[in-house]
Amino acid sequence: MKREKNPRAIPIALTIAGSDSGGGAGIQADLKTFAALGVHGVAAITCITAQNPRRVVGVEACSLSIIRGQLSAVFEEMVPAAAKTGMLYSATIIHTVAEFFRRHRIPLVVDPVMISTSHARLLEPGAVRVLCRQLLPLSTLITPNLSEAEVLLGAKLRSVEDLRRAAKEMRSRFGTAALIKGGHLRGLEEAVDIFYDGKQELLLSAPFVRGIRTHGTGCTYSAAITAYLAKGLSLAESVVKGKEFITQAIAQSRLAGGHCVLNSFWQRPP
Repeated sequence: MKREKNPRAIPIALTIAGSDSGGGAGIQADLKTFAALGVHGVAAITCITAQNPRRVVGVEACSLSIIRGQLSAVFEEMVPAAAKTGMLYSATIIHTVAEFFRRHRIPLVVDPVMISTSHARLLEPGAVRVLCRQLLPLSTLITPNLSEAEVLLGAKLRSVEDLRRAAKEMRSRFGTAALIKGGHLRGLEEAVDIFYDGKQELLLSAPFVRGIRTHGTGCTYSAAITAYLAKGLSLAESVVKGKEFITQAIAQSRLAGGHCVLNSFWQRPP
């Protein structure tokens, strides 16, 4: 007998990331995005950061046992339809997360967070090799910005054509779809991203929103993609809608304490 779907049920999405005490990025940004898109967010916190929109004051990693415990507790009762990673910080945390997802295969978006908007290091140098060898091959999609893509590939990216080649190289090297975010490319009138999954290439562009400086855009973008995957959209559809979501979240940002903050709830009336 076919079981009727409960009309009150909503999809579950998981974020594995650091906590941002300023509320603009990390776990806080991810959960706001999940809620805005009608997905129930669950979380495994990897690090506690002391930060505000201007600077990162300190970072303290969570123990591996509590990270494992959070993941196990979530999957015991609330198996996510999709997951994303953000700030993982260390090689041992990356290894722990990869070990878990080898046993629990669901759509996984990896946002390879390395440096904060305020230029604080959020990934230890020795962790990049473990990220490339252990976690990226398990992912469905990787979403590096320009500088992160340069670190992962060991090459400078200076044009949209470079982004195209980088996306294809990531597919070849790691076996994952790639979304290379080119918002920091110079000389362009629009923020251009390139998506490639081995078969389909998409060029996603949106006009720059002038006069707004905020952080958490990468977290929010990847969280939106994860939420759409959890809702059953294809990867390409999720990326396109994720681009639309982050563009509006920036354009309709608000002021909090004199700082611009992303408006994840832009689709709802104030």
